[in-house]
Order: sequence, then C-alpha cells, then structure tokens
Amino acid sequence: MKDAAIEITTHPSLSSINAADWDACACPEATDGRPADPFTTYRFLRALEDSGSVGPGTGWQPRYLTATQNGQIIATAPLYAKGHSQGEYIFDHNWAHAYENAGGRYYPKLQIAVPFTPATGRRFLTRPGSEATGMSALIQGAVQVAADNELSSVHATFCTEAEALAGAEMGLLRRLGQQFHWVNDGYADFDGFLASLSSRKRKNIRKERATAQGFGGQIISLTGDQIQPEHWDAFWRFYQDTGNRKWGTPYLTRQFFDCAQETLRDDMLLVLAMHDGQAVAGALNFIGRDTLYGRYWGCTEDHPCLHFELCYYQAIEFAIAQGLKRVEAGAQGEHKLARGYLPVATHSLHWIGDPGFRDAVARYLTAERDAIDHEIEVLTSYGPFRKSHQEEQQ
Repeated sequence: MKDAAIEITTHPSLSSINAADWDACACPEATDGRPADPFTTYRFLRALEDSGSVGPGTGWQPRYLTATQNGQIIATAPLYAKGHSQGEYIFDHNWAHAYENAGGRYYPKLQIAVPFTPATGRRFLTRPGSEATGMSALIQGAVQVAADNELSSVHATFCTEAEALAGAEMGLLRRLGQQFHWVNDGYADFDGFLASLSSRKRKNIRKERATAQGFGGQIISLTGDQIQPEHWDAFWRFYQDTGNRKWGTPYLTRQFFDCAQETLRDDMLLVLAMHDGQAVAGALNFIGRDTLYGRYWGCTEDHPCLHFELCYYQAIEFAIAQGLKRVEAGAQGEHKLARGYLPVATHSLHWIGDPGFRDAVARYLTAERDAIDHEIEVLTSYGPFRKSHQEEQQ
C-alpha cells in the first residue's frame, strides 16, 4: 500500500499548533517523566514567543514547521527566519561576510534551532515510528521554503549526532563544534567525583569551594514552587548585567521569567548566593531527563570563585544527587576542563543554495572537522582525572 502524501505547513505562531501534537513529536518520552530535552517542549518555545523574546523586532521570526500525514502531525521543527546571526552559538558570521562581499544577500536565512540555547537535542522532532520519514519531510520542507523565498541558506544547530549523520546522507553539510560537559561516572557524592581526579586538581577544587563558600553568606538551590517572583526580580538584574556585557543587550525579556514561573518552574534549578538577605549572584539551570543544562549566570557583587561554585560545582552536586548522567555547561570555556568538564563534539547541518558558495563552505567544513577532532583529543589528554581513572574509561 502506497504511503499517504505528507503536507508541510509553516506556522507564524505556536498558537496555531496543538500543544499535545507538538509534544507528541518533541518529547513523547515525557508521558512517564521529564522530557529528555526541556528546550524543545511546547511550553519552553511558547514562553519565548509569549514573552516577546522571539518575534517582531528580535531577528527571530517564528516559522514553525509541521509535517502532517493521514490527518496527523508526524513531525515538527522549531524553525525561524533570521535577520542576523546572533544568539546561535554555532556562528556563521564569516560566511555571511563572504557571501555579501561577493554580492549576495545572506539574510534572511532559516534557522532550525532553540533560540539563545547552545544545548544539544533533537531538532527534527518526530512521533515514534516516523523518525526517518518525518526528518526527511522536514528537511525537504525547510529547503523548499528557502528556495521558494530565494533565501540563502538553512541551518540546523545543536542537533544530535544521529541527525547530523542522517542529514549528511541527505546531502546537507555537516559541521562540528566543541563544548565541555561533565559526565557522571556513577559517583555516590561530590567526594566520589573528587577521588577520580589527580591530587593537584582535587586540592584546587577544594580550595576554590572553600573560598567561594566563605564569601560571607549562604548558597541556596531552588526548584519548582520554591522559586518565587522575588527570586526572578533578583535574577533579572544578574541576567541584564551579563547580557549587557556579553551581547550588548539581553536576549530574553523580563516577561520570559514570568512565563517561566508559570509553566517551566519544575524544569528549572535556580542557585542563588544570598548575602544579608539579598541575592547577590545566581545561576539558572534547566533539568532534563538525564542532563542538567547550565544556562545563565550573573552577579551584582564580585566574590572570588563564586562563579565556579554556582555554575559548576553546585551543578555537579545536583546531578549526582538526582542521578543525572551529565551536566552541559553551555558554550565556550576551556577553564571548565580543570573542573571536570571534558571536551565533546557538537553538531550542526547546513544547506546553502548557491552551488559555488556551497562548495567553498564544504571544503572549509572538512578542514574544520579535522581541526576540532584533533583539539578534542589534545584537550582530553590534559583532563584533570587520574591516569588510572582515564584508563578505566577507555
């Protein structure tokens, strides 16, 4: 029997897609617990949209994709028309400059991604049983939208390795990047993790923790209903400070954190440093089924080593206590290596309409992949773990 045709539709708002249909593709595993990836859930993407963090004036214009077969949505993708390359963390600024210097118009482009979120997860969201069909339909649909509108390119960033390999088989360009992740090797507690490190690294971490925890206040961890509006007022101040220094302007609006309080509080871990009853620093994490995702940090007072404590060591302690398999600490930061976070590859897929430019990018990506593979190998060799522990992992 011939398969029924698949209809591809673009949506300017999630409000035109049923939440249950979206999540049946994005997180079917969540029927018996947490979603594997909190960032592709309907509630997270809807919070971005409802808060004005994406949409008019942001350079992230929603064009969500759905693939429908036999009257049922079998696949979805968080697709955006981008007017710039900000907030992506797998950057193509040099591609844009080269394309426009050659007389082309690089923007707008299409981006399959979770805005402002350098966390690996599925980008081609399919119902169980429709994986291959759904991904193929979404890729063909995105490319067709780009071609019909004479757009330069389509990019799927922080996709899974399996998606990257499948996409390459379909003719897309595959790119490697690098992050630092902490992996839980069945540690019973933080001391168990420390025992796996070399003596020098173990002593250094203990010294950093003692310095941070002696800042003159207390450190608290909040999730779910423990998080109150006044905590978001404090964290907004931290986030604004970091956003202004890093990006020039914060990506998220203040309203996002109000939306988060309503629909995402069970997905979040907020770590705060309190001094004289006031929050002076904080780190925001999102909780997945197997992974804790470190996302934002900020402070209004500078205290030695407090950043390491709130962002890295508190995250490790939470992951061990909750039986999570890893901590993803976000983009950049070779300083994470000394703190138990090892280099791992990240993946993205790219379609470029112009054949000549596509060939040039393809050659660049081949060389870049070789360089990234070598860098990961070298950095791993400089990891903080005892030699015997490293040998056990191999």
